[in-house]
Parts: sequence; structure tokens; C-alpha cells
Amino acid sequence: MEIKRIEGSFSICKVKDFSRVNFRAAYCFTGKTDEENSLVCLTEDVPENVIEQDDDWMGFRIQGVLDFSLVGILAGISKILAENEIGIFAVSTYNTDYILTKRIHYEKALRVLTEAGYCVVS
Repeated sequence: MEIKRIEGSFSICKVKDFSRVNFRAAYCFTGKTDEENSLVCLTEDVPENVIEQDDDWMGFRIQGVLDFSLVGILAGISKILAENEIGIFAVSTYNTDYILTKRIHYEKALRVLTEAGYCVVS
């Protein structure tokens, strides 16, 4: 399975509302509940109305379109990273999964995944 590096630094945010979010940005993941409005985006795209923000995340995605019948892909990756004491923040889209790790663990994460048989591409 191929994993593709994503260039840039990500921020995980809580925003007042989505009125200032740049939905045209290359990466923009939003989530809304009765308690919060969440945003994951490149740090350069963090809006002015951010309430809380956690920076220095880097990401990769599972290449290709994942069929909904596939089971355990994210679990397999997260297990390998957890065994190596690497925390993740995962985002799933219709097509695939995105995994973020803190910058200080990013290269180690890619290395242990490569050692486990994943192919990392740029």
C-alpha cells in the first residue's frame, strides 16, 4: 500500500464559526458538533477567528481510492505508530484517510511504516 507525503505544516483548530475558513485551500477538513467547530488546515490558512490552535503537525495520505468494504487499513497504520509511541490525528474523506503526526515524529513514522511494508512516495 502506498502512502503519500503531504508538503506543509498543518494546524488543528477550534473556530468560532466557519465564516472565515478558506474552503478553496488545498486542504480544509471541517467538523461540527453541538459542542464545537473544528478545522484542520495548513498553518498558513488558519483563519482569524480561531479560538484554539495546535500547530506543528505533518501529514500523509493513503494513496488511491479506498473501497468502503476494505477493513482495518487505518487500524493497521495506527497500530504500528502506537507501538512506536507516535500519536496521530486521523481524518477520513470519501476517498481515503489522512494521518497527521507531530513534526518531531513525522520522519520516524514514515520510517516505521516503510519497515512494516508500506511504500512511501513523495
